[in-house]
Amino acid sequence: IAVFGSATESFARRNLNRTIDESLAMFAPVVADARAAGLRVRGYVSMVWGDPWEGAVPVEQAAEAARRLWELGLDELALGDTIGVATPLAVQRVIEVIDVPREAIAVHFHDTYGQALANVLAALQAGITTVDSSVAGLGGCPYAQSATGNLATEDLVYMLDGLGVRTGVDLDAVVATAHWIAQLLGRQPGAVARARRRPG
Repeated sequence: IAVFGSATESFARRNLNRTIDESLAMFAPVVADARAAGLRVRGYVSMVWGDPWEGAVPVEQAAEAARRLWELGLDELALGDTIGVATPLAVQRVIEVIDVPREAIAVHFHDTYGQALANVLAALQAGITTVDSSVAGLGGCPYAQSATGNLATEDLVYMLDGLGVRTGVDLDAVVATAHWIAQLLGRQPGAVARARRRPG
């Protein structure tokens, strides 16, 4: 089960039509019921590093949003760079002040400025081992037009393979899938899929 919060009031209102306080009140019974049913719960904090209406988000504001969401009783907390403006040092600064166990933190980067892989590396160096991605870099956000696709899974797996991180993911299969879905949707896949000739 996942609940999607926000580090900024502007995005909370646009994405959920609620304030941050109202959204947390809405999430509380969902989290409680899910935990009572034995389900794992992940909470997302969107707009951790920047917001298209409010600009750069102060580290303390992101940390406070994360704390409040975590205290609902989550199993995992995902830090979201919803519009893809984070840079590696900014990523590490937020992770350093988040009062959540490192093993319970995940990161979710969009690749708007081409920084997603660098940001993942910075997060790995800070002790984070859970990373979101999507095949061919699919994704975005209808309420934040500057949000492009997510980090491409094929790019992430290629980098992790190069770092000696064992993911158990078949890169060739991901590349083939990226070409397939990208053709269906009339878009380009991630850099690694573009670099590798389409199978068949």
